Amino acid sequence: MIAKDYGLELKYCAPGGQAGNLFLEADHRITGYASLFGCPDQGGDVVCAGAYQRGLARLEAEGGRVKMLWQHDPAQPIGVWDEIREDAHGLFVRGRLLPEVARAGEALSLIKAGAIDGLSIGYKVRRATKTAQGQRLLEELELWEVSVVTFPMLREARVAAKAACEMEDLAQALQATATRLADR
Repeated sequence: MIAKDYGLELKYCAPGGQAGNLFLEADHRITGYASLFGCPDQGGDVVCAGAYQRGLARLEAEGGRVKMLWQHDPAQPIGVWDEIREDAHGLFVRGRLLPEVARAGEALSLIKAGAIDGLSIGYKVRRATKTAQGQRLLEELELWEVSVVTFPMLREARVAAKAACEMEDLAQALQATATRLADR
């Protein structure tokens, strides 16, 4: 289902999506990919590499922040995103749940129990094209929020442990070092 409100698109999916794994650190930090490039979501949309760069730069220049919401509800912020960036895979996010906020405490309990593990984006399309097959290629997006959700539209958009992401970063750094040494 796609809900539109004043140009903002929110994407949900029907129950029965692929289960993901969630790991959470003691300090309530969460990390993961809210969007993956080149990966069709359940509505057939594909986000292109670079789609977030301009919007994130504009937001930063204005002193704004992408919000962390519970289930796309603007009345329920549950934390803060400390880092949002594009990399080779997609839109990487790192943030903190604020357990002093009642809904964030509930979200934390649900995440710990494995009942919630999805991430989903709320955005406005700035530029998109359609393929001959009817698939929408999202080329430029204005990101408004990243939500912790039960059913992400992009099944692969999952939250991971900070430690797991640090291990991935370490593996990439080791690979880059090995490549540089091999080139010598």
